[in-house]
Amino acid sequence: MRGLLWGSGWLVGVALQLQQPALWPQQAVALLAGAGVLAAVLSGLLARRWGQRWAGALLLACACAALAFASTSQRAAWRLAEALPPALEGQDLQVTGVVAQMPRVGLSGTRFVFDVEQALHRGQPVQIPASVSLGWYRGFDNEALLGGPPSDLGAGQRWQFTVRLKQPHGSFNPHGFDLELWLFEQGLRAGGSVRDARGASGALKLADGVGRPMERARQAVRDAILRQVPDARAAGVLAALVIGDQAAINRDDWDLFRTTGVAHLMSISGLHVTMFAWAAGLAVAWAWRRSPRLMLACPVPLAARWGGLALAVAYALLAGWGVPAQRTVWMIASLALLRSLGLRWPPLLVLLVAGLVVVLADPWALLQPGFWLSFVAVGLLVSSEPASWQPQPAEDLPHAPTWAQRLRQTLQGGLRTQLVASIGLAPLSMLFFQQVSIVGLLANLVAIPAVTLLITPLGLLGLLLPPLWLLGGWLVQLLAAGLQLLAGWPLAVWTAAAAPPWAAACGLLAAALAVLPLPWRLRLASLPLMLPLLWPAVPRPAPGQFELVAADVGQGTAVLLRTQRHVLVYDAGPTYSPEADAGGRVLLPLLRARGESTVDLLMLSHRDTDHVGGAASLLSGVPVRALSSSLEDAHPLLQRGLQHTRCAAGQRWQWDGVQFEVLHPLPADHAAAARPNAMSCVLRVQGAQSSVLLTGDIEAAQEAALTERAGASLRSNVLLVPHHGSRTSSTAAFLDAVAPHTAVAQAAYRSRFGHPAPPVVARYAERGVQFVQSDRCGAWTLRPDGSSRCERLAARRYWHHPGSPAPAALPPP
Repeated sequence: MRGLLWGSGWLVGVALQLQQPALWPQQAVALLAGAGVLAAVLSGLLARRWGQRWAGALLLACACAALAFASTSQRAAWRLAEALPPALEGQDLQVTGVVAQMPRVGLSGTRFVFDVEQALHRGQPVQIPASVSLGWYRGFDNEALLGGPPSDLGAGQRWQFTVRLKQPHGSFNPHGFDLELWLFEQGLRAGGSVRDARGASGALKLADGVGRPMERARQAVRDAILRQVPDARAAGVLAALVIGDQAAINRDDWDLFRTTGVAHLMSISGLHVTMFAWAAGLAVAWAWRRSPRLMLACPVPLAARWGGLALAVAYALLAGWGVPAQRTVWMIASLALLRSLGLRWPPLLVLLVAGLVVVLADPWALLQPGFWLSFVAVGLLVSSEPASWQPQPAEDLPHAPTWAQRLRQTLQGGLRTQLVASIGLAPLSMLFFQQVSIVGLLANLVAIPAVTLLITPLGLLGLLLPPLWLLGGWLVQLLAAGLQLLAGWPLAVWTAAAAPPWAAACGLLAAALAVLPLPWRLRLASLPLMLPLLWPAVPRPAPGQFELVAADVGQGTAVLLRTQRHVLVYDAGPTYSPEADAGGRVLLPLLRARGESTVDLLMLSHRDTDHVGGAASLLSGVPVRALSSSLEDAHPLLQRGLQHTRCAAGQRWQWDGVQFEVLHPLPADHAAAARPNAMSCVLRVQGAQSSVLLTGDIEAAQEAALTERAGASLRSNVLLVPHHGSRTSSTAAFLDAVAPHTAVAQAAYRSRFGHPAPPVVARYAERGVQFVQSDRCGAWTLRPDGSSRCERLAARRYWHHPGSPAPAALPPP
């Protein structure tokens, strides 16, 4: 029990440090570390000299927490010190170094990690982070496909590039993916792109085979699988299972695997490493028994235990040494060491030791959903049947079972394991992803044996006999077809809004009660406890009020507006690459987290891709009842059979006491087929507490026409800055007519268009308008009561890029 206290103390200290918005000063960290050492000494005195064992154990737990907090802070400070100097952002740098990892190839180009050996700026050496993330892009146009990285770009090559770098910066939205945390954890303190992908950059390969033998081997295996298996989707899954290349699986397949609850099987998971270690141990034992000399030197069980671990480590390294593989390796190593020492620790203590080893190696693993899913799954399986861990008396051992009995026991054990995992992990799945697969139990009953016993072994044996990859690919196709049928079932996946902390706690307690060996009366209590997590109450604006979220989508526009019973989406953000857009990456997760299952109206201001790039994913992912836009009739988005209305000045409607009015374009503008920016749909929304003017990409001419036509009726508390703050918009007369309190500019960090332009920002400042930039604020939320929130400031942690000052509340209307 004391060991549990000490280990828990360390984990608590790390968890507390990970919640800090900024690192403590070095002096404070040093004092905390000193206090931790002193507390550890006092705990020993309490336990040994004064007999206060429990008091000493509790004090030692506090000491572990203090030391964990201090050590994690120091490691974070060292990593933050590797930052790219702001003066070098956006500058042409000549860098020489080595491709450190297997490149990830996509339709728009290639991304890779580059270990920098030398960096020059204008011929002078400069200091930049030791490892950077680089993209060598082709672009989106057809001509650009002729450029881009060479096909032989590979790990272990030394190159010389001209690059432009920037500090780590990603979109910052509620419940969104934290790119800056991921880069921080990987030790990548800068990112950028190779300049001029058509070859004028002077990119020069200097040498092949410069170290990185494991990464070179991984790339060779991936390329061999892609050549051997004709079906690209099946080849991608095999590459993910053999070498951990999750990027080889396309987005549609990931959606299928998540819907059916088998996504955990499609990467190198703990289950795969455990199965490999078990099989490797059997093989080592078989080979060891063939040699009497080896058996005399080392007992067979000991050789099998450590040989299986050594081969499992090799497999985990081949798979990229991901966090799930690391967790399993440390757990197997802990068990092997304890068994070799003759110790029989309780299973939960062994699990805690494995978790401590992972956290010691990577404190930020505590923030990964996979950490909690894997450890909680093992903990639940252990706790739900504690009797299985106790040795049985010899007289109680059953006679040797028949093959039929062994088969029945195996099936029963597999079904029980899957039931425990499905029920026990459902709250965590809802907590992290706001969804849980209803068909997941059935899908996993088929997918787990298929993937772990057939597809993955065939993939590994293909390293020796490549034609086996063809059979593995055929099985992947067969499995995918079955999963597709399950995904088509009604209610295949349950989604709900992000629940408050108290509901999450109730859900976790409910899962524990449901799977632990407790009386049925206690187990039945899990049902009402689970409801707040599965069906949380979604706060709605009162009649006459609305809530608005200007999402952080980079260079583009996307706004979510909610009244009491309706949802409007204004623009859908940009396309990031042929494989990703703002609709799938930002809007759908945001809608899901907010509990929105339907969009009543999608208004697309005009045809530019930074406004409609995410619309296709949005239309595919959520029911949309109506579409309003200025798009031409032949636009692909209008060929989906959705009810469509051209936006035109004079259109008005009311939702739940909130007034909506379209102010631009005029009906005649559609007939004139004006430029896309000039056709932007301009929407004004008036509620009891606030008003907002959504402007698209209108420019000076349209602003002048609106000012003349609408006059004082343009006045609004909030203005979505026209054209992201371009020099061609936000004229003085228009700003005087609108007279906003807050202006929100949705633009990318270090926008290549220069948005928002400094003269434009100055015009807003001259009028005392609070200017909010999405690259500094993240998602900006206007609450029904008129207060606002910058997500980057409210949820800031020390690894995040600095934001801007907190916005003030809107004045009363």
